Amino acid sequence: MLLTGAQILVECLKEQKVDTIFGYPGGAVLNIYDELYKNSEHINHVLTSHEQGASHAADGYARSTGKVGVVVATSGPGATNLVTGIATAYMDSVPMVAITGNVPVALLGKDSFQEVDIAGITMPITKHNYIVKDIDDLADTIREAFYLAQEGRPGPVLIDIPKDITINKTEYVKKVPQKVEKREEIKDSTSLDEALALINESKRPFIYAGGGVVTSNASEELIQFAQTIKAPVACSLMGKGGFPGEHPLYTGMVGMHGSKASNIGVTKSDLLIVIGARFGDRVIGKADSFAKNAKILHIDIDPAEVNKNIMTYRHIIGDVQVVLKKLNSQLEEMKRKEWIEEIETLKIKHALKYNDDILSAQYVIEKLYDVTKGEAIITTEVGQHQMWAAQYYKYNKPKTFLSSGGLGTMGYGLGACIGAQVGNPDKIVVNIAGDGSFRMNLNEIITAVRYKLPLIVLIMNNHVLGMVRQWQTLFYGERYSYTTLDQDIDYVKLAESFGAVGFNVTKKEEVEETLKKAIEERRPVIINCEIDKDDKVWPMVAPGAAIDNIMLGD
Repeated sequence: MLLTGAQILVECLKEQKVDTIFGYPGGAVLNIYDELYKNSEHINHVLTSHEQGASHAADGYARSTGKVGVVVATSGPGATNLVTGIATAYMDSVPMVAITGNVPVALLGKDSFQEVDIAGITMPITKHNYIVKDIDDLADTIREAFYLAQEGRPGPVLIDIPKDITINKTEYVKKVPQKVEKREEIKDSTSLDEALALINESKRPFIYAGGGVVTSNASEELIQFAQTIKAPVACSLMGKGGFPGEHPLYTGMVGMHGSKASNIGVTKSDLLIVIGARFGDRVIGKADSFAKNAKILHIDIDPAEVNKNIMTYRHIIGDVQVVLKKLNSQLEEMKRKEWIEEIETLKIKHALKYNDDILSAQYVIEKLYDVTKGEAIITTEVGQHQMWAAQYYKYNKPKTFLSSGGLGTMGYGLGACIGAQVGNPDKIVVNIAGDGSFRMNLNEIITAVRYKLPLIVLIMNNHVLGMVRQWQTLFYGERYSYTTLDQDIDYVKLAESFGAVGFNVTKKEEVEETLKKAIEERRPVIINCEIDKDDKVWPMVAPGAAIDNIMLGD
């Protein structure tokens, strides 16, 4: 069948069972958009307000559904506007395919109008990328891109397609996509026996679970593993939801804003079992003091992460779900009563606390959990509100907490919220934001209104860049350099001007009723919560300090 490049692209998307893409049209992708118009009954295209918003929407769609997120942008500035979203997905191992247009092949490298070397720009932040210079290579390139985005450790892949490739014709033969299989092999089989011996010998095992647990769908296996070996479990930010937040063995986050039970537990453990995590600097703090009493057993699919930041005692390279299944099949239930009681005492003694006399973000988030019965999908921007959302909403299921962990992208949450709501139309989806982050991409409220998405934006409005101000208070002599946002913005009027619904919350007594009203609206809602500018995220470990050296804000 003789088809144009644009037609081949759309047919390949259909091969991959892509039913939703996010994007923004432009000159270099006009032929692609013409074919999307003709195939609108097969592929739902969500037009965002900005390409960055489209990239975050594709990311949120992927994280919440487990499918590949797809984003399309034109050449030049359209392509470069995707860069932050691609880097966000790369840092957090999110499967995404970014499709960009470019100038015709003959004009590449000649500083043509709206030309950039987007493949060169994104090389460090993609699993792989392509410039398709021959129409005969297009179909197989698209198929390979989707496979690579999902196989092993997921991540973003970029396909750059010059405009003349979308016009040229070649024979297209439909193919069944290569099935993405889990990697069943474990690179060193003896490491399993060594791991079992370490677990059986340990008196104080502790589990540190990361985003790999969520990515590999290993939540049930992790629960069984922890219950069998009687080990407390702490999560990284990306691991939230990988282990139930209400489980008796759960101790909270670990690291800079981790719970005291988690940080002390890691420090006191004699065996730290690290599952699908990369030892980020915000977790380990002072590297030579991290888990100083423990042998470290690291389980991860990516060998590049092993011994990168922290030296391990033993490691297992393999898919987390596969490895846990093999371990579970060979373990017998253990008894570690004294260790569990010690951790439980720490949890009770050092439970999270906040000033209950005033309206606070912590109170709002706890009420949100109650009102939604813990069933919502939560996205966040980046800052204090992000940490409060991680601490005070209990995530009992994977793929319900979507946040930019590795890159820390302010402006991520609203786009991700749109993507998650599109992918999960029957779910309550809430973006927890700070006023600083919200301003970065608030134009995407227009997108939510256009598509009648019943998402909720919950702004924790302290009129400052809260996390930066917190650091300025603690480490910079209270010199608040350009962190005060003193514009008096009426967020209710802002919401209404876009066609959304707005609420102001200034008292604790208004929170529950307002949240219930917002859910009942079934259309985009912005809730502005006025909180104190000097409220801080506690606990906190100072940068470079050992994680058991914890400031509690007393």
